[in-house]
Amino acid sequence: MKKRSIIFIGLLLSLVPGLFAFYDYNKEPTIYFFHISDPQFGFLEANKSIEKEVTLYEKAVANINRIEPDFVVITGDFVHDNKDSLQWAEFNRITGMIKSSIPVYLVPGNHEYSQSPTEKEFADYKKTYGDDKFSVIDDRNLFIGLNSSLINSEFHTLENEQFKWLENELMKAKNIRNVFVFTHHPFFVKNPEEPDNYSNIVLENRRKYLDLFNKHNVNAVFSGHLHRNSYVQYKGIDMISTSAVGKQLGDDLSGLRVIKITKDNISNNYYSLMDLEEIELEK
Repeated sequence: MKKRSIIFIGLLLSLVPGLFAFYDYNKEPTIYFFHISDPQFGFLEANKSIEKEVTLYEKAVANINRIEPDFVVITGDFVHDNKDSLQWAEFNRITGMIKSSIPVYLVPGNHEYSQSPTEKEFADYKKTYGDDKFSVIDDRNLFIGLNSSLINSEFHTLENEQFKWLENELMKAKNIRNVFVFTHHPFFVKNPEEPDNYSNIVLENRRKYLDLFNKHNVNAVFSGHLHRNSYVQYKGIDMISTSAVGKQLGDDLSGLRVIKITKDNISNNYYSLMDLEEIELEK
């Protein structure tokens, strides 16, 4: 999975200048991608079993393979106990079942680390998955993934490096129509000035990221973490939290979000795994 994603990104980025040189902007194709969050193996049975999460995630992957979106983004909390090797192994096994023709992009959640993550933990994650962030251009759309646990961490140098990288990716993107950002934590739940809590990004960093998103006309920020669906806005930017493919903490059912991008419109819908079995994509 890691190797496939890295090769895809490298090939795509190497082709971008040529694509822009000869691109017909009036013939932009429809893009569909799926947003998955919080499979969180072990959460449903308090780490005593992962059987229920295996069933749910395998059903999600089976539908991904049937529907064949253009790509999939998974925004963290792959496991509930980051020291449980079986939880990691099953997440990797089932994710690896996604067809090789469908790119998969990952950003970590807080459960990929301990409650007070060390610098070594951040490095170890990158050794396994290649990176904890991504930047991909598809047609005239820029997709960026960030490590929100790093934003909330005490490692200010590492966080600043990520912020500078983000700023550079946004500045260098040319002829871009839409920009989408993916994180595990929502930047805020109800109010952009709400106090720091377990569910959001710390206020000091929240402000600088939101200002940067506004400056560069980001369309939407997709997150997970809440285990329920949530929709708010910041200065016209959609802030969308997708409920879990695993355990629910609200009234939603286990599922994922389908995002459709056309030349003139962006739409998104959350589907339960049962409802997902009924849909077909119209390309």
